[in-house]
Amino acid sequence: MDVQKKFHTASIVSHYFPKLPPNQIALFNRLRDIYDHWNRKINLISRKDIVHLYLHHVLHGLAIAKVITFRAHTKILDFGTGGGFPGIPLAIMFPEVNFHLVDATAKKIKAVQAIATTLGLKNISVDWARGEDLKSTYDFVIGRGVAHLALFYHWVKDKIAKENKNSLYNGILYLKGPSSDHLPISMDVYPLQRFFIEPFFREKYLAHVYTT
Repeated sequence: MDVQKKFHTASIVSHYFPKLPPNQIALFNRLRDIYDHWNRKINLISRKDIVHLYLHHVLHGLAIAKVITFRAHTKILDFGTGGGFPGIPLAIMFPEVNFHLVDATAKKIKAVQAIATTLGLKNISVDWARGEDLKSTYDFVIGRGVAHLALFYHWVKDKIAKENKNSLYNGILYLKGPSSDHLPISMDVYPLQRFFIEPFFREKYLAHVYTT
């Protein structure tokens, strides 16, 4: 397949995750039509960027799966999910993990709920809520492009459960750019070009923020 065409299809996901079973590949394949449908109704993704759905949004979110394989029944909060990223791709990748997708924009949350229902994703719950209204705790809080990491940490630091059950310490997994972040706790940063060769991933990183 032509390299440029591969960017625009789910084949780029199966290229980087070659052990995915057929049922999960089928779900990734369906994302394009579903997001095209919803993007005509509301602006889930920039109109100019929808052609790059798999490279800029799906694969970007799946960078988290290059760093950790979540154990079954792990609880994850996708805080400020927007159009469902990175929560929806990760929910497809980890069907035995529980994802709670939250955003303060009602119309986006309505669309995200419909997308999860259309895909038959039973491991997703969706809420229209502000962060301070959430009472539960989670093993990990994930996000991308919500705010500067220091502010994101301030918003969610009390949402993280104490008991660890995964290969990484409980904490925040945040997709970010190259800006410097000064946080009062431990942080490991993974360059995404370690996992993906496409130029889009230059100067993109995954931060794991945690306490030991």
